[in-house]
Amino acid sequence: MKPEVQDVIPQRYPFQMIDRFIDVKPGESASAVKLISINEWFFDNKKAGNLVVPRPIMIESMAQTGVAAILSMPEYKGKNAFFGGIKNAVFQDDFRPGDKLVFEVELKKLKHNIGLGHGTITRDGQQICEADLIFAVE
Repeated sequence: MKPEVQDVIPQRYPFQMIDRFIDVKPGESASAVKLISINEWFFDNKKAGNLVVPRPIMIESMAQTGVAAILSMPEYKGKNAFFGGIKNAVFQDDFRPGDKLVFEVELKKLKHNIGLGHGTITRDGQQICEADLIFAVE
């Protein structure tokens, strides 16, 4: 299933951090794409020579991808999902304008309104970040 981003997650510009879904498997996993543009709001007032995406933005992008796997489940349709925390985030590099990123999140556990997922960010087929994410559904 490949839904539109705005049909699944509640975030809108400028807080919608992913461009489109590649795949969403309700209750299992989700993958999404983001092309980092020089026009991103978080680059405002920064020197053009060293534009680096703040790492919390990348974790939020990963979380928005994972939330899609939860909110696309019939029992959670119309609910809100919140990013509850990060465990073991590891970055191998920074992210810059022109990077095409693929976010993948697999749900490891989902019980009642709390979920745990494992996410990765890849660029050109190389894993740049991985993290364990905690989600809460309301």
